[in-house]
Amino acid sequence: MQTIISGRGVALTDAIESYVDKKFAGFEKYFAGIVRAEVAVGQETRHHVKGEIFYAEAKLEIPGLDVFAKKTAKDLYTAIDILKDHLEKELKKHKAKLRGNEKKKKQTARQNKEYRA
Repeated sequence: MQTIISGRGVALTDAIESYVDKKFAGFEKYFAGIVRAEVAVGQETRHHVKGEIFYAEAKLEIPGLDVFAKKTAKDLYTAIDILKDHLEKELKKHKAKLRGNEKKKKQTARQNKEYRA
């Protein structure tokens, strides 16, 4: 899986890059067909909210589907953790849907054959 990391409004340091790489490396065990992950981290400017608001967004390219998520938090690393957890759930859900379709295909193929006496 190819990981592309970009920063918007935040200096992209080696620590941030290695943290994102470490978190996103585990996605291969949930779904093996991920082609690319585009991750953007940054700081939002909200004038009505006091303090710094950081966000992390990612787009996972899977054959036949793109999974996109964006999460915000008061800490950049927390936003990355929340994003990782959300994407794990989405990948598990997509894998379950694919498994369900395969089971349905097997059942219909079995019904089409003349097993009935």
